[in-house]
Amino acid sequence: MSRETKKTMAKLTQSPAGYGRFFVRALWIISGATVLIFLMFFSQGFIKLSETGQRLFTIFIYSACIGLPSILVVTYISVQFTAKFPRMIVLIQALCFLCTATVGSAAADWVLWMAGVISRAQYWMVLKQDLPFSLFISLAIGMSVATYETLRYRLHEAELALRTKQVEQERANKLLAEARLSSLESRIHPHFLFNTLNSIAALIPIDPQRAEDTVGKLASLLRFSLNAQRSGLVPLGQEIKVVRDYLEIESTRFGPRLRYEIVVPGSLDSVRVPPLALQTLVENSVKHVASRSAEGASIQIVATLRDGGGIALEVSDDGPGFSLDAITEEHGLGNLAARLELLFGDEGRLDVTRKDQRTAVCISFPVEK
Repeated sequence: MSRETKKTMAKLTQSPAGYGRFFVRALWIISGATVLIFLMFFSQGFIKLSETGQRLFTIFIYSACIGLPSILVVTYISVQFTAKFPRMIVLIQALCFLCTATVGSAAADWVLWMAGVISRAQYWMVLKQDLPFSLFISLAIGMSVATYETLRYRLHEAELALRTKQVEQERANKLLAEARLSSLESRIHPHFLFNTLNSIAALIPIDPQRAEDTVGKLASLLRFSLNAQRSGLVPLGQEIKVVRDYLEIESTRFGPRLRYEIVVPGSLDSVRVPPLALQTLVENSVKHVASRSAEGASIQIVATLRDGGGIALEVSDDGPGFSLDAITEEHGLGNLAARLELLFGDEGRLDVTRKDQRTAVCISFPVEK
């Protein structure tokens, strides 16, 4: 059996019982066809009561020789070509049944010849006599079974897709929770929290209004981090506010060393984006560039609509740059990349580019309509 055939059969037998259940179902179909054909002949008076045993054996041989290859071949063809040729699949199935019925009839008559039911001289006569009926019965029963099996397979595929989607949604929720906890952890990390509180304390005697504003921004940032898990997507305007609050808080510590510019048109405020996505990019620049350089960092945040109907959120800085290959899923950017893949599939991307001595980290994904 070729590798491609094994893959198809694996798809074919993804039911809980696997191959065993598949061949048991084939045996039931063959047995059912045997009984049905026998009853048809018996009701029309073509079979006498005294011939029941021999006739049942003969019909079963025909059903097995025609039915088993028909089930295997037609099901294989259906799995391989239903999606590629949806309008022609019925014709393809019918042609397969005609072929397997012809070959199966010849094989059945050979078995009956070997078993002594018919003589060698009767072989071609019996084949010529029974072939038209075999073709008719194979098409009638085969196409009915093929339709049922196709519907059953599609139902199984739909159930599998639904379960996969549920698992992916659970993983997306887990990643969002991890992002929320990571964001919250960075907020209450002693260095960040103590530095922010020290900055607030230093501002109280010289600029009490700014100290009060900083307390409000810190509370807003913590509140958003806590509530992010409940939101699948949030308006870009809300995400920008969180980013601005975060940068303002960090500005109380870095002063002129932290320079930033936000270039986001107001018309994009209602566009829905993953929560903490843009904030993760900004935090990465502050943490790895501004805090490690004596000159600080110049950060620019840009949002643009793309021609294909998507949106691009880009955060650039004047740091040395880095490669995504070194980023793990536990890292903030790795977590974000995994979330984009789960939320938007191949249309969600995270890219790092280097241009004009600046490093730009860009996320792009389709706009929710």
